[in-house]
Amino acid sequence: MFQALEEKLNNLNFKKKLILFYLFCVLVPLFLTDGIILFLFLRNETAELQNRMENMASAVQYDLSYTLEEAANEITSVYLNRTLNDFLEQNYESTLDFWEASLEIADMAYFATGSTASGDGWMVLYGDNDTIVNGGHFYSLSDAMDTEWYQQLEISDLDMALCFYYVGESDPSASSQRKVCLVRRLNYYKDLQSEKLARMDLDYSTLVRSLTNMNYDLSVYICSGDTILYSNDGHSSTKEDFESFSGNERVGYEMDYSVYGMTFRILVMEPENSILAFLWEQLPWILPLIAVNLLLPLFLTFAINRSLTTRIQELGGAFEQVNSDSLKEIENVRGNDEIGGLMRNYNRMVRRQQELIQAAYKDKLERQEMVLARQRAELLALHSQINPHFLFNVLESIRMHSILKKEDETAEMIERLALLQRQNVNWSEDSIRVIEELRFVDAYLKLQQYRYGERFSYEIELEKECEDLYIPRLTIATFVENACVHGIEKKPSQVWIYIRVYRKDDWVCMEVEDTGVGMEEAQVASILEKMRISEIEELVNSKHVGMINACLRMRMWTKGMVEFELESEKGVGTFFLLRTPIEALEKKEDAYEDEGTAGR
Repeated sequence: MFQALEEKLNNLNFKKKLILFYLFCVLVPLFLTDGIILFLFLRNETAELQNRMENMASAVQYDLSYTLEEAANEITSVYLNRTLNDFLEQNYESTLDFWEASLEIADMAYFATGSTASGDGWMVLYGDNDTIVNGGHFYSLSDAMDTEWYQQLEISDLDMALCFYYVGESDPSASSQRKVCLVRRLNYYKDLQSEKLARMDLDYSTLVRSLTNMNYDLSVYICSGDTILYSNDGHSSTKEDFESFSGNERVGYEMDYSVYGMTFRILVMEPENSILAFLWEQLPWILPLIAVNLLLPLFLTFAINRSLTTRIQELGGAFEQVNSDSLKEIENVRGNDEIGGLMRNYNRMVRRQQELIQAAYKDKLERQEMVLARQRAELLALHSQINPHFLFNVLESIRMHSILKKEDETAEMIERLALLQRQNVNWSEDSIRVIEELRFVDAYLKLQQYRYGERFSYEIELEKECEDLYIPRLTIATFVENACVHGIEKKPSQVWIYIRVYRKDDWVCMEVEDTGVGMEEAQVASILEKMRISEIEELVNSKHVGMINACLRMRMWTKGMVEFELESEKGVGTFFLLRTPIEALEKKEDAYEDEGTAGR
């Protein structure tokens, strides 16, 4: 069935396909999804409202519980305080004795602050002791027998009870006629026989303010039975008696919470406007939206059909040129959508193809020829220092003549000079083992010692594992020669040259250090830059031909895997470091063959 449907769709034009798409993928799903969404919306809104009211009730319970627990902790501290219990139990001979004892008690933290950690409060202690002088924090228990809070404690038959009550008009001096307090019997110490009570008066206004500051948009009632103790919507007037809950209010959520002999009903009221009423109010907006959902997709379907088909036809015509010798660009490219991007990419592909053809079939051979010619020129320039071989015969004749005249030191120097010259001329291979290079350097430095005498010394250090590595000829010798020429000749005092070749991790390090005249910072920076970006052209005009020659050959030999460091201080000396991976110095045939443009 799916295959048959696909075949039928393949025979329809794009316009008919879009109409079918509109009917079965827009219109029919619209009615189904809108109905389902409306149902889910109403259900989710109801569940969300219920969850919100539940969270509000839990938050109110937590806030009330926190306030009461703070007060209970204060009373518990009094309950466990032996000094206070003894104070209420003791009989005093005179009022003065009582006041002196009470002054000491009043310094305790319970009475010094006059408040709990969660809000304003007042601690009052009662004792069945006629010698207690009423006032402040201490009263005789006989004065509390007729109070409402005492009666509630007696009825509850608990050690600690919470009391909400109204004092009426009989006590105009009261700061709040609605009262709330937490009362506890002080009966912890069984050896004390008289009855004692601790009462913590909480500020009613603080409870109301704490609830109001939660900024709930729904009404919340804190009730005891049908009595509204306080709320956040005007049922908390301190000058009026507690109101009764009529039961006509629409309660959305109710939570019971029992603590200290009192059961609270936390009631969260439903909002005045239900979800259905909200939808009815929005009906003038919903109907136009439904109309737009029907008409706008239809309009867009035809617009999309016109936008797509014309450009697809142009793009198809452009791809029909594939079999021709050259592709032509699409002239009228329009639109920033995928088809417009495809048309632009097609034009870019055509231009790129033309460029690649030009580069691949015409420029490639020319570039290869230029690279090969440059490499040959570089090698010829690097090997251009060969001297005639007949010079060896002349040097050998002079050496033999010196031996006959018993001028042994002169003969030795000529022999070393011949060794140096022969090494310099022997270019059958450009590579040389490090140990052989250092032997050449040693011969050269011995000649320099003959020249400079006692004011020149040198030291060569070579690690065993670096002896058989291969480097281009005269690499180290070039920097040693530079140290001699520029470091020793201009300094009359003692000069040392140190040559070190060692391995550090996977790197081979070659150091040439001298204590000669040194260089300025600007000159060091210039030479170092030429070392790092040396090219064959630098050999023409540079004053440091040998060093640039050596750096260029080393870069070609290691295929660019080499680092140079140069440090110098005027009057102190110069330090040169060449560092390259150890695998780059393994013996290989035609080391420069694959280098290409290394050193450019």
